Amino acid sequence: MAERPNFVFIITDQHRADHLGCYGNSTVRTPHIDSLAKRGTMFDRFYVANPVCQPNRASLMTGRMPSLHGVRNNGIPLSRDHVTFVELLAAAGYHTGLVGKSHLQNMTGRPPPVEYEIDEGKIPPPEGLREASRRPLAGPDYDNENARLWSDPAHQVQLPFYGFREARICTGHGDIVGGDYRRWLEEKQPGASALIGEDNAIPDQRSVAPQAWRTAVPEELYPTNYVKELSCDFIERQAESENDTPFFLQVSFPDPHHPFTPPGKYWDMFDPDQMTLPSSFDAGDLAPLRWMREELAAGTADRGGPLKPFAVTAAEAKTIIALTYGMIAMVDDAIGEILATIDRAGLTDDTIVIFTADHGDFMADHGIMLKYMLHYQGLIRVPCIVADPRSDKSGAVRSDLAGTIDIGPTVLGRAGLQSFNGMQGRDLSDTSLTPRDSIVIEEDTATVHFGNDTVDRVRTLVTDRWRLTYHHFDSWWELYDLQEDPDENKNLWDAPNRPAEADALVRKMISQLVELNDTSPLPTARA
Repeated sequence: MAERPNFVFIITDQHRADHLGCYGNSTVRTPHIDSLAKRGTMFDRFYVANPVCQPNRASLMTGRMPSLHGVRNNGIPLSRDHVTFVELLAAAGYHTGLVGKSHLQNMTGRPPPVEYEIDEGKIPPPEGLREASRRPLAGPDYDNENARLWSDPAHQVQLPFYGFREARICTGHGDIVGGDYRRWLEEKQPGASALIGEDNAIPDQRSVAPQAWRTAVPEELYPTNYVKELSCDFIERQAESENDTPFFLQVSFPDPHHPFTPPGKYWDMFDPDQMTLPSSFDAGDLAPLRWMREELAAGTADRGGPLKPFAVTAAEAKTIIALTYGMIAMVDDAIGEILATIDRAGLTDDTIVIFTADHGDFMADHGIMLKYMLHYQGLIRVPCIVADPRSDKSGAVRSDLAGTIDIGPTVLGRAGLQSFNGMQGRDLSDTSLTPRDSIVIEEDTATVHFGNDTVDRVRTLVTDRWRLTYHHFDSWWELYDLQEDPDENKNLWDAPNRPAEADALVRKMISQLVELNDTSPLPTARA
């Protein structure tokens, strides 16, 4: 193997760990991803830093928690002042490329959900002094993913983009995807943009499920195929290059994130009647669960938006699960072709392939869908597989706690590069490190949920046995024994026989939050 290996980093969107064959799912079809697990190492307890797209992708790139890099919730772009691990690779001579979803910047172009409030009777600060930092997170540097600007033929991603020397991006999800993809779509089939979206969908009875429609976009023009084609092209170009420059390619699929729109044969690849509901479907008595179920029963639930979780009927749940499996199957087929391209190019022995997801989905756990605020395992635990040709541990399964912030340091470690000061993750290939005894997850909302009248801040501590969660709004706690109650049905915090371990877990959470305080910058001199 080359001294400086190539990296193909594959990431899916809103993809639970247990929605893969290698993680124990006997229904979904993922032979190509499973093949990575057979020849690599699978991390069984791999957790996000934040269970929402934009914050966790920023944590992936920086190896830092959201409270440090500042992307606390969707709608805050990652400051260009922050260093990414991809920049370190590029600085060391790697050719770096991104194909697919980035979401390090805002995609919609819509107004923010909250704005600076001006107090009555007081003179507000000037525009440039209304935030704690003078660096505005707006303007051309932060408009790269703005969907409204992509209608201008001259608009494109400004390079380098967070360390990527090439970037062909997707904005959006399902069949409603823009960015470079939309231009590719029109080049492939002029007028094909008229095929996208629910209004242009093919009539089908499965469309009764929320945010599900049978897309008129054919398989060969669907965003998953776009990501596959451009990724294969990148790999082939690197293999044909006359220089020996190693490369890092991020392959970022927008699926299986909602809306649920698998194209062609993937739409009915799985029969909803054959889908099994989670054992927790009707279980759980938390106030947010009751609120969502009551909205469903009353017919007042808003189930068409991209941001808020909602309750579903059993039939709707089975339909959405079946369609999600179809989207995953298409992604897996695309990954199979990417792996075949690596092999045909003679790069298999020199290329480390990593697979993960940015976060999970409730996917009918406790009868609800999507994400936000309730840190059930289906949302916070994601797959991670590292297939390293140098490793002699094919098919290994690691059960130590690891997370999204570890990916950057792990890549840098295998490239022989040192991390920057302030990177909080660890190199998972470094066997000298003592395994973690806990891991922290952060989430701050910018919008209200579950009938509350204010936003929430949530902190979770996961250990080998326990999941402890604190909700700042209303100061309420969750505590689950993951060994005795893996479905997280019984909140033990308010139980008459609250476990004796609860106090120690609270102290551990405080200790971990202090440990995660920033160590950057270093002093510039003795004061």
